Amino acid sequence: MTTDEHTGDEVAPEEPQAPAPEAGAWGPEGEAHDQNDDLMRVSAERDEYLDQLQRTRADFDNYRKRVERERPMLAAAGVRDLVGELLPVLDNLERALEALVAAGDQGAQGIVAGVEMVKQQLGALLVGRGVQEIPAEGQAFDPTVHEAVQGVPSQEHPEGTVVAVVERGYRMSDTVIRPARVVVSQGGEQS
Repeated sequence: MTTDEHTGDEVAPEEPQAPAPEAGAWGPEGEAHDQNDDLMRVSAERDEYLDQLQRTRADFDNYRKRVERERPMLAAAGVRDLVGELLPVLDNLERALEALVAAGDQGAQGIVAGVEMVKQQLGALLVGRGVQEIPAEGQAFDPTVHEAVQGVPSQEHPEGTVVAVVERGYRMSDTVIRPARVVVSQGGEQS
């Protein structure tokens, strides 16, 4: 025991005290506080990554569905392009047949039969792909499926009627691949 200098009383000795923890010091309370901050930060990052993953997955699903919807349209467009390129071949076969038949040569009959078979085979191929000929001769002129190349006066046909087909037209479903090129009646001759 020691004596107090001012009062002279005996006083118990002071026990050494630990210094007060500084702000941010590592102690049991500070350590728990930092772990909670770390846990909250990691949880926020996890939630952000999960959100990004879900968005990416949804974007991919939408892309896959769009490709599935577009696939038949792309296939049909490819067929239409091919058919458009084949139609002039079919036209030339028809012209060759007409020329051979008009010549009337007996030796040409074998050639006519061969060309006719090729024409039928090509026609069957086109029909199998959904290609249809656009009806024209004797029909009312329809600018959505016919292309007028000439107008002629005609007593036998009313005005606006297709009199002759210069080049056949074809369609696939509702899409015109090539309009029919036609000669259209202008009605009776005007005085």
